Amino acid sequence: MSARVSAKLGAPRPHASVQAHAKTPVAAAAAGKLSARASFGAASAFSGASLSARAGARGSLVVMANTLEAGVGIFGNKAGMTQVFTEDGKVVPVTVVSVNDGNVVTMVKTSESDGYNAVQVGYTISKEKHLTKPELGHLAKSGAPPLRHLGEFRVASVDGFEAGQKLDWAEMFSEGDLVDVQGTSIGKGFQGGIKRHGYKRGLMTHGSKSHREHGSYGPGTTPGRIYPGTKEPGQMGNVTVKERKVQIVKVDAENNCVLVKGSLPGKPGNLLRITPAKIVGKNV
Repeated sequence: MSARVSAKLGAPRPHASVQAHAKTPVAAAAAGKLSARASFGAASAFSGASLSARAGARGSLVVMANTLEAGVGIFGNKAGMTQVFTEDGKVVPVTVVSVNDGNVVTMVKTSESDGYNAVQVGYTISKEKHLTKPELGHLAKSGAPPLRHLGEFRVASVDGFEAGQKLDWAEMFSEGDLVDVQGTSIGKGFQGGIKRHGYKRGLMTHGSKSHREHGSYGPGTTPGRIYPGTKEPGQMGNVTVKERKVQIVKVDAENNCVLVKGSLPGKPGNLLRITPAKIVGKNV
């Protein structure tokens, strides 16, 4: 008994609809459970995102979730922070983003062939020995050099982009533009509640024996357990963070860098993903 499941979701609908073609009641019931789970997951975990689900050759459900970007972006590396002075003498803290060799279009996906529109961009030229043969074969189709990082930008239209095209990032962004910058935050290891969640500490004197320890978590005999999601000590940092609507202060094509106002996630050398800022009602 097998159920062939095929599902496809458009951008306007945040839930997944599953069509089941089953020959037996048991298979139909299994497909019904899959539909309920898919719709619940879309409503809870992917609210506001667009999903596309397709069935594999043996009936395995493959779900892809990508948010629609305002435009195709680029990749860069965080170089560090400095400050610049404006014409009226104000000091502006900026983060220097170094744009190395790369940012080549390695694949263009369309709704006709892949079910959605997206542009895949490669970054950081690497040695062939550092890539697998499938990766080298994929890059060879577009005529791109060996690239270490591959990222996908899901957009409404892919007009003007083709495989093998090198993105001119100095023309894509200009001074004063608002961008969204995504990266991995600095990992801080296992931390307590004071550092991780901003809890207050106890008295350091007057006989207090609770200085930096947490207080009571349990809600009593009923229900006699700790609620999920309670703020406790644990791993801090090393997560994907996106800084939204940060301003570009300067685009320096000669030195291959972009100056962005404020701080950006990660340590120097961290990989950053820069896209045009999403403004609801204007460009998304």
